[in-house]
Amino acid sequence: MIRWVLALLLVFTTYNPSGYSWYHWLAQAANKIEPLIALAGVLLLIGWVIYVRATARSLGVIGTLLALALFGTLVWALIYYQVISLSNTTLLTYIVLIILSAVMATGLSWSHIRRRMSGQLDVDDRDDD
Repeated sequence: MIRWVLALLLVFTTYNPSGYSWYHWLAQAANKIEPLIALAGVLLLIGWVIYVRATARSLGVIGTLLALALFGTLVWALIYYQVISLSNTTLLTYIVLIILSAVMATGLSWSHIRRRMSGQLDVDDRDDD
């Protein structure tokens, strides 16, 4: 749960439709090259690299595509059964951001989830000695 909250924080700090995000801060800044904007951008980039790399390593391309397909199909069902409307772009944006954070949190947590489900341990680091 903590990994997902951190992923939500990363995603929504980077961009969200409310107008309070790093993207909006940068877009509204008179001087685009300010130290605090750059520092925040670098910190966000570090967070994105950690999450995206962990997701790519643990889920792989196929696993990531399957996770996105699962969530995408869920959104399609919500639209199809008129639970949400395509005309409500703000809600759809929030849903997409939540899905993105869920996929990234799953990727970061996948080794723990797999170990609990199967009892198998993942080891990525090898000694070359």
